[in-house]
Amino acid sequence: MKWNNFFYFFFFFHVISPRRLFHLPIIKMLSQEQCKKVWKNADAVCFDVDSTVLKDEALDELAKFCGVGELVIEWTNKAMGGNVSFREALNERLKIVQPTRQKVADFLSQHPPQFTPGIKDLVSGLSKRGIPVYLVSGGFQSILVPVAEQLGLPVENIIANRIKFYYNGDYAGFDENQPTSSSGGKKVVVETLKNKHGYKNLVMIGDGATDMEACPPADGFIGFGGNIIREKVKQNAPWFVTDMQELINEMKE
Repeated sequence: MKWNNFFYFFFFFHVISPRRLFHLPIIKMLSQEQCKKVWKNADAVCFDVDSTVLKDEALDELAKFCGVGELVIEWTNKAMGGNVSFREALNERLKIVQPTRQKVADFLSQHPPQFTPGIKDLVSGLSKRGIPVYLVSGGFQSILVPVAEQLGLPVENIIANRIKFYYNGDYAGFDENQPTSSSGGKKVVVETLKNKHGYKNLVMIGDGATDMEACPPADGFIGFGGNIIREKVKQNAPWFVTDMQELINEMKE
């Protein structure tokens, strides 16, 4: 074999792994049965919020409230489909919305959380079993507080982004130190939770590519398509469901 051919062979198979080349997540190697076993033995569960715990995308709804809905939804779909980096999409959406402190307060008062059917029963069932539940979201802490309260979860179990405001209440950007503000951030969150609490069977549940990225280190990933189906997630998740009741039933068996 000529040296230049050997170099390309080595580079392709050892430097550019098939996963990098085709962007297929490692979780594809986890079978559905293995994922169900992790679910039945879960010692912690992390839920995405937008289009998973809730029927809608909170930032999209805030954008509609502010009169710029269509412009923002396009960026949301790019981010959830894994076509652009999450931070880029987040930055562009917020620049369009320009949420002031007052707009956020008005939105919360006029737009109560729209929960996905079955999620309250599922979270209640997990809590009764003593299984910690976390809301790990690319959304915003201030918007998710009412969600956590209605689910009976402590506010400290919200791990999400933070909007920054100027002293007069105008939009001033977002906290880029929050891990959920960038692609791969949920992976960092899950790893931190596992290291801190010693979880051995942590399950991530969500509809988007950013949720799927969190497994590993999550021990199992369940793709959710009850509100919107992301094809990349449907094709690669080891277990894909469209109804929370399926998770409730599996937990009882």
